[in-house]
Amino acid sequence: MRKDPAPKPAASKPARVPRHKAPLPRQIRIIGGLWKRTRLAVADKPGLRPTPDRVRETLFNWLASLAGVGGGELPGWHCLDAFAGTGALGLEAASRGAASVLSCEQDAELVAQLLAIKTRLGAQALRVERGNGVTALERVPAGSLHAVFLDPPFEQPALYEPALRAAARALHADGAVYLEAPRRWTDEELAPLGLIGFRYLKAGAVHAHLLRPLVAATA
Repeated sequence: MRKDPAPKPAASKPARVPRHKAPLPRQIRIIGGLWKRTRLAVADKPGLRPTPDRVRETLFNWLASLAGVGGGELPGWHCLDAFAGTGALGLEAASRGAASVLSCEQDAELVAQLLAIKTRLGAQALRVERGNGVTALERVPAGSLHAVFLDPPFEQPALYEPALRAAARALHADGAVYLEAPRRWTDEELAPLGLIGFRYLKAGAVHAHLLRPLVAATA
């Protein structure tokens, strides 16, 4: 019996190599003050989460209202950015006339980037320190800071309580703590740490809080 010839295997197509577009450089901008509209490159680092421009604009409007001056300025303020990352919060404060800003960051590459930005802008009020932001807060004199910026990594929830407690101790009676977190913190949680909610907004996954000293708020 005649057998039909075995079918020829179909010609295999060459593997398709996926084409990837080169990612656009991520940038943030300074919202107001001396370096308004200055754009800053954001390092491509896992977990690095710059505070969005819109959130920073709202935050500094809140702070300027506490400062009691026009033009969004923070004259004479002493500030500490405990988890600096890109440095956007500390740079914004320095741009708006803060007397001193200490930006703390543990990543050596980000510290180098911040030092380069400081030199480029001639930011005399800005001091960049490689190290633990909570330790830096514990080191400053009690009641000496007008603004404390807390933006810990979302995946490290254990950092929040010690950072908030240290910030409350370091805060001036007329000052405020900015807290960025993956959830909203209640006044019941904040009160034992010496703080109380003052302003709040949510933008995507970011819960942005402006907190005041509990004693000053209830006086």
